[in-house]
Amino acid sequence: MKRILVWFLILSCSVAAAHAQDDATQQQINELNGHIRDQQETLEVQKKRIDALEKEISELRDKSSAPAVNQDELQKLADQIQEIDKKRQADRELILKEIEKLGKVSGGSTASHKPPPAVSPTPVDNPAVAGTSPQKGYEYAVQRNDTLSIIVKAYREQGIKVTTDQILKANPGLNPNSLKVGQKIFIPAPAK
Repeated sequence: MKRILVWFLILSCSVAAAHAQDDATQQQINELNGHIRDQQETLEVQKKRIDALEKEISELRDKSSAPAVNQDELQKLADQIQEIDKKRQADRELILKEIEKLGKVSGGSTASHKPPPAVSPTPVDNPAVAGTSPQKGYEYAVQRNDTLSIIVKAYREQGIKVTTDQILKANPGLNPNSLKVGQKIFIPAPAK
C-alpha cells in the first residue's frame, strides 16, 4: 500500500506540475496572441496610409500632366498687370507733384517766420544780465509758430552765428517750450 500511496503522490505532483506548466504556456500564448493582434492593427494602419499616399501621388501625376494655364488667360493677366502698373506710375507722378506743391507752400511760410535782418548791431543793455558790460545784440519779437531752433536758423541765414544755448544764457528764465507771440527776446551778437 505504501507503494500505491507513493505512486499516487508522484502522479498527483506530476499532474499539478503539468497543470502549472499548462497555465504558464497558456499565458505565453495569450501574450503572443496580443502581440500578433497589435502587429496586425499596425499593419492595417500602414496599409491605409500607403493607399492614401498612392492616391495622392496619382492625383499629383494627373495635375502635372494637365496644361497649367491657357495662353489667352496669361495674356489677359499680363495686360491687367500692365494697366495696374500704368495707374501706379500715374499715381506716383501725381503724388510727387502734390509734394512739390506742398514744399513750395511750406517754403514760403517758413520765410515769414524769419526775423528781419539787422542792419548793424547796436549796443543794447541786456537787463537780464545786470552787472556785466553792455552786450551787443538784437531784440526779436516772437512770431507765430516760432521755436528757438527756427529763430537760430533764421539768424544764421542772415550771417549771424548764434546758438540756442547762447539765447538761453542771454535770456535767463526763458522757457523754450512756451514762447509767446510778441514776446521780446535778446539775440546776442557773436563775439568777434
